[in-house]
Amino acid sequence: MNSTIKLKFSEKYDPQHASEYLVKHQDGLARRLSHKRDEQLARKALELAGEPGLVLDLPCGAGRFWPLLAEKTNREIIGADYSAAMLDVASLAQPGEVVKRVRRLQTSAFDIDLPDNSVDSIFSMRLLHHIGDSSHRMALLREFHRVSRDSVIISLWVDGNFKAWKRKRLERLRQFDSGAEGYQNRFVLPADTVESEFKKAGFTVQNHFDFIPLYAMWRVYILRKR
Repeated sequence: MNSTIKLKFSEKYDPQHASEYLVKHQDGLARRLSHKRDEQLARKALELAGEPGLVLDLPCGAGRFWPLLAEKTNREIIGADYSAAMLDVASLAQPGEVVKRVRRLQTSAFDIDLPDNSVDSIFSMRLLHHIGDSSHRMALLREFHRVSRDSVIISLWVDGNFKAWKRKRLERLRQFDSGAEGYQNRFVLPADTVESEFKKAGFTVQNHFDFIPLYAMWRVYILRKR
């Protein structure tokens, strides 16, 4: 078990931060359009994964993907998050008919409170880019491999695009100005590195989609258990 692994940013999601997180993805036209693109890629990934019948949404955050996951009428959904406050906000924020179909679970992604091979697919949006330590990523991926019996849909930041180049340039300037690296909780990963880690954890890459090819850092991978 990997219950000793705790990400620093995880502790911040008290009720106030959880509510702010919900509002963040609805704030302004750009964020609403970004969410629509997230949904478009998620639908495509779920389709290529064979429209899994039992999906673990981890971390589910404020439940923004629950209505999309519920579009398949006979799909079972487990909405899981490390933060109890996030689960409370999700239960209030999402449509009642959707919430009724979601089994809520407070658990760590590094030590998921579910048996081996217990879900068809793990749906994990916007978590892996918070994990800069390779050993921590491997612990998480191996736990995902244990719990999913078929597939994992996962998003992260990758290099090789304009936004990644711009971010690295800004980080170098900050280090030059401050003389110290400072605290980081978001990381751009080389695609070759993360794909090698997927393989070591027991997955093959079925496909991937970029949010905006050659421009944006976000990439969604569909992984299959070997």
